[in-house]
Amino acid sequence: MTRARRTAVAAPNALAAQAGVDAVALGGTAVDAALAAMAVTFVSEPGIVSAMGGAFVAVWPVQGDPVVVDGNAEMPGRGLPPERFGRGVRNVWLDYAGGMEIQAGAGSVATPGAFAAMERAHEMFGGASWAQVLAPAIHVADRGWRVGAAAGSYLQQVGEGLFTFDPDTRAALTDDGVPHGPGAALTNPDMARVLTQLAEEGTAPLYRGDLAHRIADHLQELDGLVTRADLADYEVVVRPATLSAVGDWQVATNPPPSIGGPVLATMLRLMGDGTPDPETLARVQREVLTYRRDNLDTAADLEVAGPELLASLDALSLNRVPRSPNTAHVSAVDSDGLACAITASSGYSSGVTVPGTGLLLNNSLGEPELNRHGVHALPPGTRLASNMAPTTARHPDGSTLAVGSPGADRITTALQQTLAWFLCGGLGLQQAIDHPRLHLRVLAGDEVVVEHEPDPRIDAAVQALGWPSNVHDPVAMYFGGVGGALVSREGDLSAAGDPRRAAATAVG
Repeated sequence: MTRARRTAVAAPNALAAQAGVDAVALGGTAVDAALAAMAVTFVSEPGIVSAMGGAFVAVWPVQGDPVVVDGNAEMPGRGLPPERFGRGVRNVWLDYAGGMEIQAGAGSVATPGAFAAMERAHEMFGGASWAQVLAPAIHVADRGWRVGAAAGSYLQQVGEGLFTFDPDTRAALTDDGVPHGPGAALTNPDMARVLTQLAEEGTAPLYRGDLAHRIADHLQELDGLVTRADLADYEVVVRPATLSAVGDWQVATNPPPSIGGPVLATMLRLMGDGTPDPETLARVQREVLTYRRDNLDTAADLEVAGPELLASLDALSLNRVPRSPNTAHVSAVDSDGLACAITASSGYSSGVTVPGTGLLLNNSLGEPELNRHGVHALPPGTRLASNMAPTTARHPDGSTLAVGSPGADRITTALQQTLAWFLCGGLGLQQAIDHPRLHLRVLAGDEVVVEHEPDPRIDAAVQALGWPSNVHDPVAMYFGGVGGALVSREGDLSAAGDPRRAAATAVG
């Protein structure tokens, strides 16, 4: 008698996690589980993430090498005259993460690739039907959900400046201009209709059909850059994952032109196989993040600059290193040993919703930390920089892990520490995720600041290093929201979520 496939899922909320389990119960794989969970997340975490952003889908199949399906956002503007660039953007101050200015509005919207990547991953590794994968998201959009803690907090922090200038966004995410908060009951019937169309027809309408025309035409009316040609010409790229040996494990993450993958891989390689300690974690962060600031963040060609980072470890002054969101993430594994990690981002949100679709658009061109050359500086068709680093890992005994995190530039440091503690530090997955974290902010020149959670060992390390520091509250949202799913060598399934953000796990 054939044993039914089972799965473990870590997702931003319980509706998403259960959708993943349900997809596998219908004959799906861990990839179907992750896709179903992410589709529900697109609906139920407004402001945090959107279907109209970018995504990376990392998969380690049961047989074969790990891959990453690259659906990251792209620079739009194909066919537009030079005078069209630099328009359609509004500066918005956000009282978020200590305060920051972003660029929002139609001119901040990049060509989205998330749904195209999800469809490709389903074609390659899915077992349930595409309609079955999207069914839970359609149900949630149509019947409604209650806003969770993370999304509600974000809406309340940024909503007055970001979600009130567009009439459709204002109607969806505020009560007459007052942003919805945690516990608010919402529905999105327009998005339910769009998802139903995509379930029946695939993503073609979103890139070459009526939905694409509605999106592009609306943005053109608002001085945005996305054209019908941008959507029609968008292509998903399936890339071999970047592999790193950490202890007895092989760790796979996304390759260039992503920034997050090479940065994480380099941190892991520099850590070595010894038991981690806070001082080494901080020193490695300083070396790699300084290199990133000086070489990757302003690189003209990330396809070249990313591999140069991995190939140039000697340039990082390693003699000084002792060897001893807005984003959403879903992780899933199944009892066959397939692992899937999806990280998706729509930036901080453009604040623009396409009328009649329920689709809130990204502001990927307006994220200052990823667009150091300026909001419209890249040639149309260029993949944007990204911090996202969905990760899979496999042990020789067959144990398999899927893990990732939201959190902007804290994604890589959150994963560095979680993986170090789990793979080399002797902690269980939940313990490794719960462990107090630090994040090094690299400022001008040699200036750094250590942001960290309260912890005696981190306190001692900061004192020994002599670097300025800021102590945050325990389990602070600032330090990411790692979610992981694990299948052991015995076939036992488990999932772990991060107490720093609203999270949910499900096994079934």
